[in-house]
Amino acid sequence: MHTVTVVDYDPSWPEVFERLRATIAPVVGDLAVAFEHVGSTSVPGLAAKPVIDLDIVVRSQNDVPMVVARLVSIGYDHLGDLGLAGREAFRPPDGSPAHNLYVCRSGPALENHLALREHLRRHPELAHAYGALKKRLAQQFRHDIDGYVVAKTDFVVAVLREAGLSEELLEGIERTNRR
Repeated sequence: MHTVTVVDYDPSWPEVFERLRATIAPVVGDLAVAFEHVGSTSVPGLAAKPVIDLDIVVRSQNDVPMVVARLVSIGYDHLGDLGLAGREAFRPPDGSPAHNLYVCRSGPALENHLALREHLRRHPELAHAYGALKKRLAQQFRHDIDGYVVAKTDFVVAVLREAGLSEELLEGIERTNRR
């Protein structure tokens, strides 16, 4: 059974992201336009599950099959889009630092990740409030990751609304997180 654990910010998280990027970039760098550290571990001072989220951004959907094949060749398991069109998810190889790896084009999934990261970086008081909420929810939903995600959705949507995301994108987030 998976336990939801949220810990205080760890200043080593950016370094872990850089090590992961340094491992992956030589394999897919010619097809990537960016490697983005997203999610709560990318926001200084924000409490988070100790799992790095890394988005590989590609130019075109046509590049995705080649990126998938190359990542599989270095030990990643391709999990498909997990219900979120335009984003491919991967399970990392055994023995690597805890991380979620995604391949996406510019679009809603990437825009949501970047908007949340940037808004929380610019508003430390919001990041602090989000971290406190995540810690409470991790206790409440200790063995229910889906419940944890649903319970924090209203806060995330409010932050993204404040950051200026369109209502269409916000409705997509709510739909995805509440299934």
